Amino acid sequence: MSANPQHTPYHPRWYRASMPIFWWMRRWIHARFILRELTSIFVAGYALVYLLQLRALGLGPEAYARFLDLLRSPLSISLHGVSLVFVIYHSITWFNLAPRALALRIGDRRVPDKVIAGLNFVAWISISAALAWVTLKG
Repeated sequence: MSANPQHTPYHPRWYRASMPIFWWMRRWIHARFILRELTSIFVAGYALVYLLQLRALGLGPEAYARFLDLLRSPLSISLHGVSLVFVIYHSITWFNLAPRALALRIGDRRVPDKVIAGLNFVAWISISAALAWVTLKG
């Protein structure tokens, strides 16, 4: 199609229903979906902070000390708190979606969705507890 088509009686314009920008706010299920997708920005933010921390560590003790001072600022602490809430929400919704993405079968029977999601949650809590124990111990 050309950028400026000629409309004739035999070639009418295409009907396009107007869609408001906040169409997803009309139903809670759509708002939850959009919120889940927006949480990926905070997951990427955590990854970026981690990469910057590794870079500062590679630049030497002075650079790493400056980076840690930056992380101790009230703005950084509050951003990390908000990010933590969104990352936890992202993780929970991802583990609840896992049974739809991974259909396990044992013989002829499909493993129930609650078992797959439950095992994901158990693994998440176990690994988090082990990491917390190692981190807080030393």
